[in-house]
Amino acid sequence: MSTRRFTLAEHGPKIRAFLQQLTADAHFDLKFDVGEPEGRSDFETPDIVVRFGGRDVELLLANKAELLLALEQLTMEMLRMGAEEHSRLQFDANDYRMLRIEELRLSALTAAERVKRTKSPFFFNPMNSRERRIIHLALRDETEVRSESTGMGPQRAVVVYPAGMPAVPTPPAPSRPMPPRRGGPGGHGGGRRR
Repeated sequence: MSTRRFTLAEHGPKIRAFLQQLTADAHFDLKFDVGEPEGRSDFETPDIVVRFGGRDVELLLANKAELLLALEQLTMEMLRMGAEEHSRLQFDANDYRMLRIEELRLSALTAAERVKRTKSPFFFNPMNSRERRIIHLALRDETEVRSESTGMGPQRAVVVYPAGMPAVPTPPAPSRPMPPRRGGPGGHGGGRRR
C-alpha cells in the first residue's frame, strides 16, 4: 500500500473543480461535499471522501453504483493516482459504501460457515480489488478457513477454502477456436484441379 497521503488542502480544490465541471457538463442535479472521513473503518481507510446528494443521486447508485464508481475512477485518473493509492479516495452517496461493506462482510461470514460445514470451497463472483479486500479482511480472524484471490483482470474473484485444502487451479482462459480447415476432413485444399 502506498504511504503517500492525499490531503484535503492539496487535492480538495482539484477534486471540487473537476467535479463541478463534470457534473455541469453532464447536466446532473447533484451536490457534493469533499471532506475527510468521519471515522475509521477496519475495511476502508480513505484520506478524502466525496459525498453526493441532490435530485440525481439515484442515477449514481443505479446498477450497483456504476456511475458513482465511474466518477470516482475518472477523478483518480485526473489526480494521477496509482492503483496502490485507489483506497485513498472514496466516493459515496446515501451511505452506499457503508451498506456495501456490511453486505460483503456478512457474505464473507456466511461463505465461511458454509465452507466449514461442507468442507468444499466457496467461489464468489468476480469483484473489484476493494471488494475483494473487504472479503479477505472479514475472514482474517477465521482459523478454519482461508481466502484467496484467483483469476485475472475483471474476472478476479475470491475463493474461500477450508484451512488445510490446497488451492484449486484457476481454469485456463478459453482458447480461440481454430479456423475451419478448407477441403474437408483431410485438410488438403480440396482435391486436384483438372
